[in-house]
Amino acid sequence: MPTSAPPRNRFERRRAETRQALVRAARQILAETGDTSASIQAIAERADVGFGSFYNHFESKAELFDAAVTDALEEFGQVIDELVEGIDDPAELVAAGFRLAARMADSHPELMRILRDRGLAHIHSERGLSPRALRDLERGIASGRFTGTDPTTALSALGGTLLSLVALRLARPDLDGDEAAADLAAMVLRMLGLAPDDAHEVTRRPLPDIV
Repeated sequence: MPTSAPPRNRFERRRAETRQALVRAARQILAETGDTSASIQAIAERADVGFGSFYNHFESKAELFDAAVTDALEEFGQVIDELVEGIDDPAELVAAGFRLAARMADSHPELMRILRDRGLAHIHSERGLSPRALRDLERGIASGRFTGTDPTTALSALGGTLLSLVALRLARPDLDGDEAAADLAAMVLRMLGLAPDDAHEVTRRPLPDIV
């Protein structure tokens, strides 16, 4: 899971561990049922922390569940970043994000269920995959790889299509996820200005393995 700067002393380490345990418990609940009505007592018990510890870190359940979604999206962004390291072509980066997300439905099911259920409200978040995708869109537009369009508007289309792909992949595990992801990625690349043959070639390039 995403981490920040390491705690400097034992107290800070324990505090950070308690907070992460609560976030982890909230993530599990979101992935399992999506139900945020669980009591603070139930969340604390799942996290194996004292009830009173909750209010040392969060003012409300809403704040905790928002932190859990942010944590999941940031982990997703970090995983994708590591897998696409070394790829320079903005079009290939966009396509890889789609194709790897489809594969992560198998390798990271909890993460992808949270993305499916909660990702829409975070398409323009400052954390997670969104700022990374916006960066790639801006680079593609600046380099002429993508046609001149507003990158924020393009991000809306990109994010919505990606969430639809994740929902499809989770709902229909019998489908060929790789082929569906490549086809959707090619559609998005054509929308961004690539010629059909170019979009098809980019979306069929080899992908790194997800560990």
